[in-house]
Amino acid sequence: MGLVCSTAQLACLCGSTACSFCCSQCPTCRNSTSTRIMYALLLMLGTIVACITLSPGLQDALKKVPFCANSSNYAPSKITVDCNSAVGYLAVYRICFIISLYFFLMSVMMIKVRSSNDPRAPIQNGFWAIKYLLIIGGIIGAFFIPETSFGTTWMYFGMIGGFLFIIIQLILIVDFAHSWADEWVGNYNETESKGWYAALLGATFFFYAASITGIVLLFVYFTHADSCALNKFFISFNLILCAITSVISTLPTVQEHHPRSGLLQSSIVTLYVVYLTWSGISNSPDRNCNPGFMQIISGNDTNAQNRVAFDKESIIGLIIWFSCVLYSSLRTASKSSKITMSENILVKDNGAVRNAGDQSLIDNEDYTPVEGRSPDAENGNEAKVWDNEEDTVAYNWSFFHLMFALATLYVMMTLTNWYQPNSNLETLNANTASMWVKIISSWMCLGLYTWSLIAPAILRNRDFS
Repeated sequence: MGLVCSTAQLACLCGSTACSFCCSQCPTCRNSTSTRIMYALLLMLGTIVACITLSPGLQDALKKVPFCANSSNYAPSKITVDCNSAVGYLAVYRICFIISLYFFLMSVMMIKVRSSNDPRAPIQNGFWAIKYLLIIGGIIGAFFIPETSFGTTWMYFGMIGGFLFIIIQLILIVDFAHSWADEWVGNYNETESKGWYAALLGATFFFYAASITGIVLLFVYFTHADSCALNKFFISFNLILCAITSVISTLPTVQEHHPRSGLLQSSIVTLYVVYLTWSGISNSPDRNCNPGFMQIISGNDTNAQNRVAFDKESIIGLIIWFSCVLYSSLRTASKSSKITMSENILVKDNGAVRNAGDQSLIDNEDYTPVEGRSPDAENGNEAKVWDNEEDTVAYNWSFFHLMFALATLYVMMTLTNWYQPNSNLETLNANTASMWVKIISSWMCLGLYTWSLIAPAILRNRDFS
């Protein structure tokens, strides 16, 4: 529903006629939901543009940009960049620079907004045409930034921001695992249906089977009998940690304080950790222990080297990233957010209810009447996107934009494989920084999940119900 409403808002960029037509066709939804999805769509469009700059067909055109050493528009500087090898990566840096800068500025502007009655609320929820024009203009201007120390400096910002978003992504994945298990276990407890029981067992078995298969493949393709000790350590150590967390989830003490914890959550987290392990060691610069790396350096074709930026690790990483962005945009905070520390990320239920005149709702003691400010409502028509934040905001607007700024930096580093500008071509898709960031992320994921299991038993004075 929120996606349809957001599409209607996007149509408003094309004029009032298109806006009125689309709004008349879509169902009603909360303003807090449609706005978050609109920003998610903006981020997705920016990501698509960044991906397009990596396509081989645009390399000749991008070689004409001013920051290239072999460009006709080149402005001399101490640092030169050969656009035959890295123009796509540096274009991604500039596109993501503008998008992340936009979200950072929005985060600063929305500090301490308490309700939609704040004068800054129209900036948050409207002016979409102006926002898109500003971003498009900024991206065009960013291509005129000379490549002196910009790429290297922005890379360090990207590494820090990307790592911080990975932490948020881990929180969302653990929250997703708990929410999924809570819903399915709750359905089984209420209905005692064999179907739900079979679904629980089937999903758990599938995730563990996929995890074990992944571990075996990692040992086969990324290790050798007499070498690759570091890869062996990463794979074995993460396998042991996953086994320990699975056992912890079934302990009687944990079950007593967290009755719906179990192997389903553990299987989801285990599979994600296996993915992080694969993604980490596949970025190892060790030629003998990384079959993907050998394929990268096997030829001297610079166009082929540019194309490998779009490898399978990046594609899967972007799928997981966008799933987390959509999850944070659509998901309403539940009790699982108390133990996964996601209260500021997900939308809270602020008690606002649609249809203030409905007597059945008025009789509800938890009912809060909200008329909702909308141009449609002011004209006597039914409001399609209604304001549910007149009393209090449903989410932290400033933190939301900060999260999206970090998400943009994560996209930048994922598309460029945590590449350092102006470095050797052989490190375009394999470097130590990327490997360690992803391996450390896997350990943090297991630590966060373990904490979510034992927190109710340790913090007994805190209500997790």
